[in-house]
Amino acid sequence: MKRILLTAPLVLSLALVVPQGALADGGPAPPVQGKYIEVPGSNYRYATFGTRGDTIVKRQPAGAGSVMTELRVSGDYGIPSVVLGGSVTGLSADGRTLVLADLPRSYPPRTTRLLVLNTLPLTVRARLTLPGWSIVDALSPDGRWLYLIHYVSSDVTKYEVLAYDLRAHRLLAKPIVDPRDRGEAMTGFAVDRVMSSDGRWAYTLYVRPSGVPFVHALDTTGRRAVCVDLPSLADLAVGNGHLALGPGGASLQVQIDGATVGAINTRTFTVRTGGAPAAAAPVESVARRHQSNRGQGDVPWELIVLSIAALGLVAAGGIGVARSGRQPDSDRSPDGAPVIDLDRQHADRGHADEELPVA
Repeated sequence: MKRILLTAPLVLSLALVVPQGALADGGPAPPVQGKYIEVPGSNYRYATFGTRGDTIVKRQPAGAGSVMTELRVSGDYGIPSVVLGGSVTGLSADGRTLVLADLPRSYPPRTTRLLVLNTLPLTVRARLTLPGWSIVDALSPDGRWLYLIHYVSSDVTKYEVLAYDLRAHRLLAKPIVDPRDRGEAMTGFAVDRVMSSDGRWAYTLYVRPSGVPFVHALDTTGRRAVCVDLPSLADLAVGNGHLALGPGGASLQVQIDGATVGAINTRTFTVRTGGAPAAAAPVESVARRHQSNRGQGDVPWELIVLSIAALGLVAAGGIGVARSGRQPDSDRSPDGAPVIDLDRQHADRGHADEELPVA
């Protein structure tokens, strides 16, 4: 009951001032319990349930009459949310790695606690503690790369995407940004998310505090990001929009009220609008800010800030930026899994600056 009382005021407050699903990657969407997550091709789905300060992780087989497997872990953990009341994440496309997030008791949290599980058998692989406030954004198909949305201040519209190497236990120093435009603060709120069929690409529809909406395409294997602005949709109610992949994943459709209002070629990232070819929109950085007037589909950001402040859920001042690569200090939890408490003082710049080609 305590967990519900702590998270419900924030959820209810934000729900009053933004369209459903308009907060997540760029907003405080809390982890959820009692909701199952699964990936295509897997024979299992997973959920968490709280009980007396512990968490029960359940693995449910697809077949009728199959025996459900349960694992009890200490702490309050849930399936990470991508969009408030919508998509969840944390399970790799190969079905072998599951990442759970601690249910925060205050905002902003000073530390982020994650639980990394093996799914077959269902065991704890590691417990992670990261400085500052981050939420889980995506996993690479093989479960090696964990992507985090890290909030660089108490302003929930500003954040950066970081990559954590679950194999080497390193948080990479360089944020994941569009290589065509680097160095500016990222801003926006997520509206909807869809994954490519192989689990490599995470496509997220965003609205900005000011300016045009955009789609953020995250290559979870190549650790790259591409951001596509949608200026032709600036006056539409994109806060109620949805994403859908076309046949073979060749196009990404933006839909509002069941109608396709735009489509993105997932190979070239050119844009078509209104079902007819349009001038190719340039690939822009998620960080690029526009000075255009607010459109009809934009979110009332001032009300969001006032609402959160009124609840006292966002403290004054910023959160320390956790950009540096960290060397882990490891110990063992009672369940035998390593406890990784990342050192904020040391950077592995050589590893952090490594770049992989996009296939």
